[in-house]
Amino acid sequence: MRSEGLHTVCEEAGCPNIGECWEAGTATFMILGDVCTRACKYCGVAHGMPTKLDEDEPRRVAQTVKEMELEHVVITSVNRDELADGGAEIYADTIRRIHHEVPGCSVEVLIPDFKGDEDALKIVVDAKPAILGHNLETVDRLHPDVRPGGRYWRSISFLGAVKRLDPAMLTKTGIILGMGEEKDEIRQAMIDLREAAVDILTLGQYLRPSAMHIPVARWVTPDEFAMWKQVGEQEYGFKHIESGPLVRSSYHAKEQAREVEAGGPGTIQNVLEVDIPAPAEVRLDLVQLELGRQGRSNNGA
Repeated sequence: MRSEGLHTVCEEAGCPNIGECWEAGTATFMILGDVCTRACKYCGVAHGMPTKLDEDEPRRVAQTVKEMELEHVVITSVNRDELADGGAEIYADTIRRIHHEVPGCSVEVLIPDFKGDEDALKIVVDAKPAILGHNLETVDRLHPDVRPGGRYWRSISFLGAVKRLDPAMLTKTGIILGMGEEKDEIRQAMIDLREAAVDILTLGQYLRPSAMHIPVARWVTPDEFAMWKQVGEQEYGFKHIESGPLVRSSYHAKEQAREVEAGGPGTIQNVLEVDIPAPAEVRLDLVQLELGRQGRSNNGA
């Protein structure tokens, strides 16, 4: 990966499971560069204005997957909101090249919301990844503050639209616990995700990347994580839940791709909130105000 100039989210985001996953023949590549156009309050990846798009990156990723003899690869990325398709074509090219170079390797993608662009989503779905993931990250109430570049229902419905485009495709999302959510809000998020027929859910503990990020509100116990797995699978019907303090989106991803069977479409099948700006996209029009009360001069006359 060093010789090919590639990035992994395993390293960029400081994942605690890097040793276990790489030893098991699984790695998560971060494409589209290492600078994100959004500044989520929990994420340790650098943000700002990205450099020029690297169109040769898919070839290098596929070649590296072949040389590393990986059995399952996860492809994720920074957000590239300045691109017309959000980077969807690069995702699709990467998937196709890996399928060609390493036919036995399953490919999972963890995509941005592409600002709700269903055409961009279809480009990725048509490339046939084994799992298509997009992370919700937190509950409805906290979403505007924690993830100001996105929208709660846009993310949920984006996953629901995948099932309409390809009912046989596994869908996956992740929620980070410990950022201030209440237990009834976790339940509601599970209910909302199942309305979009999401198959796989990951639940992990929020770890603060730096003092510039939101603080940890609470430490979730292993027993509570086990309880949420049982609730999600038995009460709400998720096909599989990976739940634990150090669980991240790609944890045990290979096993999920091999063992979990996709369910059909849910009641949410169309992308919602496409035309509603995310909190970070709202611009306030500033008005010049005169000092003093109406009808009086500033000197009190």
